[in-house]
Amino acid sequence: MKTKSLYEGTGGTLITFGIISIFSGIFAFFPVFSYKPWFAGWSVRIACPIWNGTLAVIAGVLILLADRGQTQISLWEASFTFGILSIMGSPIQFAVAIVSILLGPYCYYSFAGIAGTNYLGYAVVFPFPYEEFMSLCKDPLHYEWYHLVLQILDLCSSFVMFCASLAIVIKLTARLLQFGHLNVSINHYGEGGLLPVTQ
Repeated sequence: MKTKSLYEGTGGTLITFGIISIFSGIFAFFPVFSYKPWFAGWSVRIACPIWNGTLAVIAGVLILLADRGQTQISLWEASFTFGILSIMGSPIQFAVAIVSILLGPYCYYSFAGIAGTNYLGYAVVFPFPYEEFMSLCKDPLHYEWYHLVLQILDLCSSFVMFCASLAIVIKLTARLLQFGHLNVSINHYGEGGLLPVTQ
């Protein structure tokens, strides 16, 4: 049975969900896989999943490199810094995704003889009821569901990245307060990093 340290598991989680978040942010610029940048709403333009996913990937890579090398103090310090940045960015990504779900997508809609281009939450009712109105977006077609799936993906990935970053930062903060440094390779009374967890 292979054992995995908490650093290795958390680093891998940050890399995986960071990449998912980056792709989610990129796909948001292409509504229903088409190139129509005029339908990119405010939540897409700030590209929160892209930059937050990038922070998580960098933190995850640094954690894995520091855990494998276990000699360079600067890698642990950089991991700690990017972990804190990821903790700060994840709630922003979570909040933007919730507001974006409530507003609905920005598209050309047609409803009861009225047509226009706006957020569906403003056109119909706020918050936008996804199940009551199956296909209001006429351009791009079925954009409601594409938008909803991407925002749910952003919610989930931001929550996982927040928890993983928080676990690393708490563990490294405890080590810093207890021993005065972040280097996991130095043993203090039997303390040499995290205990391995079995899969």
